[in-house]
Amino acid sequence: MNARATPAHGARPSRLAALDPIAPGTPLLSARALTKTYQVGDVRIEALRGLDFELRTGELVVLLGASGSGKSTLLNILGGLDRPSSGAVRYRDQDLTQADERALTAFRRRHVGFVFQSYNLISSLTARENVAIVTDISQNPMPPEEALERVGLADRLDHFPAQLSGGEQQRVAIARAVAKQPSMLLCDEPTGALDSHTGIRVLQVIRGINRDLGTATAIITHNAIIGAMADRVIRLSDGRVVETRINHAPRDPADLDW
Repeated sequence: MNARATPAHGARPSRLAALDPIAPGTPLLSARALTKTYQVGDVRIEALRGLDFELRTGELVVLLGASGSGKSTLLNILGGLDRPSSGAVRYRDQDLTQADERALTAFRRRHVGFVFQSYNLISSLTARENVAIVTDISQNPMPPEEALERVGLADRLDHFPAQLSGGEQQRVAIARAVAKQPSMLLCDEPTGALDSHTGIRVLQVIRGINRDLGTATAIITHNAIIGAMADRVIRLSDGRVVETRINHAPRDPADLDW
């Protein structure tokens, strides 16, 4: 890797360097001693309280916790959508907490795919066009048609969101997230708006992306059953990690039921 100039004291680097591929199982994203505090009127809310986290290449992690446990706050910070009050987040050897907004935008664009509970599709665009929004600004994207085929929607390329079921819309959102070929996929309650049958189909797609493309994947959910499909399960409560469990034999999502 080429040497990088060190920014002046107090300055944030304007960009993050391009990185070479790394082997599966190598730490990809790490957070140390994260805190996040919000002030709402006279009330001080501690969303994260000294939390540590690590995501490795190729693994699938499920973060469990009730509403208010800090799951979404953590995911937003890991994905460069928010900054911690204190602590450090590193993507490989690069310090995201010292990156400026331009660098964080480049980080999200190049390395992170987001999937949210709401599908966030543009109603006036077809499935193919919704995915092309991302591929048109990505450095090394897969064609929208290939991304949609990976999520089982090769026959829905020219359908508009209103012509798709909720599960199909979520799969379009997943195709959009993975079409830029990110190194990690961050999923915030991806099955929260779906019935169990449809949710399991969506989880199968996410697991397939993780296994077939080697995309490091983190899923946050309040549904403990989903943890059975993970390589690791991390339980959060009151902004802290209270349990970490390794699954030596992760279950296929098709075997889950809730």
